[in-house]
Amino acid sequence: MFIAAVRSLLAYVAVSLYVLVAAPIGMALAIVFGWVDLLYVLGHAGAQLAMSLVGIKFKIAGRENLPQGRAAVFCANHQSNVDPPVLFRALHPRLRVLYKHEIDAIPLLARAFRMAGFIPIDRRNRESALRSIEMGAAALRRGHSFLIFPEGTRSRTDEMLPFKKGGFRMAIRAGAPIVPVAISGGRAAMVRGSYVIRPVTFTIRVGRMVETTGVDVEERDAIIERVRHEIATLLALGPL
Repeated sequence: MFIAAVRSLLAYVAVSLYVLVAAPIGMALAIVFGWVDLLYVLGHAGAQLAMSLVGIKFKIAGRENLPQGRAAVFCANHQSNVDPPVLFRALHPRLRVLYKHEIDAIPLLARAFRMAGFIPIDRRNRESALRSIEMGAAALRRGHSFLIFPEGTRSRTDEMLPFKKGGFRMAIRAGAPIVPVAISGGRAAMVRGSYVIRPVTFTIRVGRMVETTGVDVEERDAIIERVRHEIATLLALGPL
């Protein structure tokens, strides 16, 4: 536990310094030369830096289900704060994220997120949330994939929380496929309420795409149930 705490502290300091140095450089180059891809390269490097320092690794099954040449919505369960960087690193070289607007309280990080095409969503403000969903649907139609956590927050148990509908509405509006993703290991890596990150090997299982082409928004409950069932089935397979 002591070693994990030391490694965690080192990771927090290192990543904070990395963001302070890399984010302004990446944003400046993106503005001047249009190198938005550089923000993703720097983002992957930062995620890998953090994971290496705390001893986080991952194994992935179902790579054959990853969409090729199509924008998709990757829909994952949520166990800990470690899930987003692990999935960002594992699933797609340019994966945008529909993220909780509270992160906008970190100005530099929020600015980099916005420039990379990440979209904040405020579920407490219906009008704002709907605008975010429409922005996401437009980005999907332009060929950009997204990661969503439909539970909205981390589950405290092995039972998934109810799924929010916004990300599914976004996929249906764009006619983009939804890719179920089951990630396990998060609670072992980081207990809710603790800042200590333990060295853990995550298991990521990618399920078969659920198509939304021709699906009406009013049919989203059936799509949600199908995706939720697929994630639950993948989680039941256990670690790799």
